[in-house]
Amino acid sequence: MLTRRIIPCLDCRDGQVVKGVRFSELRDIGSPVECAAAYEAQGADEIVLLDISATPEGRAHQVETVRSVREALSIPLTVGGGVRSIDDAQRLLEAGADKVGINTAAVSRPSLINELASRFGCQCIVLAVDAARTDGGWAVVVRSGRDRTGLEAVAWCIEGTRRGAGEILLTSWDRDGTRDGYDLELLSAVSSAVTVPVIASGGAASPKHLVEALQAGADAVLAASIFHDAEYTAANVKATLAESGIEVRR
Repeated sequence: MLTRRIIPCLDCRDGQVVKGVRFSELRDIGSPVECAAAYEAQGADEIVLLDISATPEGRAHQVETVRSVREALSIPLTVGGGVRSIDDAQRLLEAGADKVGINTAAVSRPSLINELASRFGCQCIVLAVDAARTDGGWAVVVRSGRDRTGLEAVAWCIEGTRRGAGEILLTSWDRDGTRDGYDLELLSAVSSAVTVPVIASGGAASPKHLVEALQAGADAVLAASIFHDAEYTAANVKATLAESGIEVRR
C-alpha cells in the first residue's frame, strides 16, 4: 500500500489565497508564497495551487504566482486554472509546476487530455472534477461551479483516465467549505471505478474526516480551511492518521 498524502490547497484570486463556501463567499487568507512555505514546514506532502478566477475571466493562469510559490517550495506542486492548451500547460511547467490540473477546458474538449498526456506524460496530468449531487448520482459542474453539465461524474472520471489523466482531483461541490466532511459515497464510487490515484476534496473540518476519506478509497486528501485557520497542521493530521493505522509520509 502506498503512503497517503496530505495536500493543502491554495485557491488564488488576484494573487491572493482565498477561501469560500461552494466556490463563493470568498474571504482573503494571505500570500500564496507564505502559505505554501508554512504548510511545507508543517509537514505537507504536496501543494495544490488553483487560480479560481482564470477560467471565469477567460485568461491564463498567473504564471508569476506559480514561479514565486515554486521558489519557496521543495515538495511537489500541482497548478490548475485557465489551462486550455499545450502552450498553457508548458508555461506552468516551465514556471515550476510538477503537475498541471485541467477542468473546464477538458469538459469542453476532452481530446485536450489526450494531447497533454501525449506531450507531457500521464503522471503530469491531473483531471480536476467538481461534482454536484443529483437524483441519480453526481453531475460535473464547471466554471468554478457556475455551470452544470450533462456529464455524469463517475463516467467522466473513467473517460478522463482512459484519455490519459494520471490522477483525479475530486471535489464535492455540495461539501466545499461546509465543514460537513467529504462526500464518502462519491469518493467510493470514483475510487472503485478508476485505477489512478484519487485526491479527495471538499468538506474537511477535522482529521477524522480525512481518515474517513482515505478509508472510503481516496489515495490522498486535500484540505484548505483547517490549515488556513490554523486549526490543524499537516503533522497533527498525520499523527491522527497513523493512530488509525493509515500509512503516511514522515
